[in-house]
Amino acid sequence: MNREIGIREKALTLNLDGSIYGSFAEIGAGQEVSANFFAAGGASGTIALTTSAYDMKISDSIYGASKKYVAEPRLITMLDKEYSNLLGKLEHRKGDTRFFSFVNTVEILNYYKTNKGHGWFGLRFQLKPNTPPNECVFHVIMHDNDGLLQQKALGRVGVNLIYAAYHYSDNPEMMLNSLLDGLGHGRIEIDMFRLSGPQFEHVDNRILSLLLVKNGMTDAALFGPNGDVLQASQALYKKNILVLRGRFRPLTHVNLDMLKMGLKEFRKEEDIDVDRIQVLFELTLKDLSAEGRIDEKDFLDRVDIIGSLGYTVLISNYQKYYTLVSYLSDSVRNRKVGVILGVENLIQIFDDKYYDRLKGRLLEAYGILFGRNVKVYVYPSLQEDGETLKTLDDLKFEDPSINLLIDYLRMNGKIEQIRCSNKDILHIFSDHVVKKIKDCEDGWEYMVPSIVGNMIKEGKLFGWKELAEKE
Repeated sequence: MNREIGIREKALTLNLDGSIYGSFAEIGAGQEVSANFFAAGGASGTIALTTSAYDMKISDSIYGASKKYVAEPRLITMLDKEYSNLLGKLEHRKGDTRFFSFVNTVEILNYYKTNKGHGWFGLRFQLKPNTPPNECVFHVIMHDNDGLLQQKALGRVGVNLIYAAYHYSDNPEMMLNSLLDGLGHGRIEIDMFRLSGPQFEHVDNRILSLLLVKNGMTDAALFGPNGDVLQASQALYKKNILVLRGRFRPLTHVNLDMLKMGLKEFRKEEDIDVDRIQVLFELTLKDLSAEGRIDEKDFLDRVDIIGSLGYTVLISNYQKYYTLVSYLSDSVRNRKVGVILGVENLIQIFDDKYYDRLKGRLLEAYGILFGRNVKVYVYPSLQEDGETLKTLDDLKFEDPSINLLIDYLRMNGKIEQIRCSNKDILHIFSDHVVKKIKDCEDGWEYMVPSIVGNMIKEGKLFGWKELAEKE
């Protein structure tokens, strides 16, 4: 078993490598990274320049005025400025030096503990002299309940990043996982990570985001319609969120009808800005797993299909709806959150056994799920006869208190029944579609949108085979 390399040893190893040379720029509270290199000894071998700006006016004088200081655009501006400055002033070293610029912009816990510590890290670096640089950008959330501990943790993360760039670049997963070396579980959360550059053209950052969730480095990751990885609080800022949870394997007419009918009602809410609605298709890791493992290709196939329709995808570890809602509510800061679910899923939500780990059990979960800015939209299913609709009105629980609670939630506008636009599609289930595809049966094409059917055939997804292969 390999011994984990300590932070001081990592910094010293980099300091003693004569081919690596670069600059550090840390604004806000992230002042600890370069300090680790000075403390390790031999820092003159690595550090060409350090910049530390705490005051906003000083920061503006270096990088220009900004509306947001702890944000990705600010980080990229810093990277551009620092890397260009480094190369421009060290022309004489270009032949044998691998240059880098490390930057961060950070807000730690304030004295009154009224904020949430978070920050952006960036590294632009050459793996060979005289070559175009690569880039690593990620966002961290800090969970230590002490500002000094948060600063120390950030210092470790920065050293880990630079070491990983030069020692693990051929293994992006190891590079990612090593960022939290030397830190106890739960101190730092990484909720967005991106690699780019000539050495990483083969890397799909969505897979790395999936690994963030799978490996417990964060509970949720977000992808835009074009496949870009997103940072949730930045991408969802001041948005009204409408989320639809499902397996989407594949996405069917029922899924899109649930969204259409839910969105129709969501737009009617008085406190909704219709121009700032963000639709999310959410998958849990549980729904991505098969036989105890996650099929990465299958995951990307589903994300590609949803993205082709113009929608954003969220993957998470939130098996319970109330945990998902809590995450979204924190991200949008009191904007409206709408949740679309089927009537059968609502039945599960009111089962007390799912909340045995909460002190307040069912009522504690409902306090989160049906918070003041949350509304649940319930989509019907078919009764056992295959003809009659099963709606919110048909739900009757053995426990009369549950029935009274549902009545209360309906009267107060926390739950609403939505219609289906075509009862004939309610017999469609994703598992049936996949079975038909694998068994080479006709008719599955009519169960999914045409663009989805075409993608399944073109990509030979979910076991689909062409006619010649079938024979």
